[in-house]
Amino acid sequence: MYVKEFVVSKRLESLAMYIPSGATLADIGSDHAYLPCYAAINGRIVSAIAGEINEGPFRLAQETVKQHGLENVIAVRRGNGLNVIASGEVDAIVIAGMGGDLIRTILEEGKQKLTTQTTLILQPNVGEKRLREWLQAEQWRIINEEILEEDGHIYEIVVAKYGAPSSMYLSLEDLWFGPCLRRQSSAIFKKKWRAERQRRENVLISLERAQNMDMIKEKRKAIEREMTLIDEVIT
Repeated sequence: MYVKEFVVSKRLESLAMYIPSGATLADIGSDHAYLPCYAAINGRIVSAIAGEINEGPFRLAQETVKQHGLENVIAVRRGNGLNVIASGEVDAIVIAGMGGDLIRTILEEGKQKLTTQTTLILQPNVGEKRLREWLQAEQWRIINEEILEEDGHIYEIVVAKYGAPSSMYLSLEDLWFGPCLRRQSSAIFKKKWRAERQRRENVLISLERAQNMDMIKEKRKAIEREMTLIDEVIT
């Protein structure tokens, strides 16, 4: 019998809400296995696989699962990316807390493990645009997004399902800002992109002291285009 209450961060709680009810979950890069434990205790999943590549987090995940009496519900496996699951073994996959390029690599290298029934729940710390580009290229349809702030950090969650090639066209604005997020245009969304605009403005100021003028002109143009995009979306 396991405990009835398991407190997690706001970020993990939000991730758990996008797991389809009754799913078999794979949490890739599970760390302490807090997410699958929380999802199991709150009745969102029937079983889970917590995947970890590194020895330390792998042992910590085993300990967390054991402490909460979930050994028959959550299997802790050591391995790289989606190597910890078999094709069709799970119907929901969470990959969270890492860069968008790394999430993209994990999905690309393990895409034979994905099926048309899989729900992807992704939380990139950076590189959201590159991740959305992969989803569009591989015919994954973004069905939901969320942006939240916790302890001074802003996080984006992207939820995707497999769809037909014509089921999702993402404009440049969609790729940069998120098709759902830019339409919702929440206060946190605007806060993030005002900060991103300021960061680009600071880069422009620093470029004024650079020597290679031809290279600087091209970089300045690219940054100015990005700032124009931001202005169009947040104003």
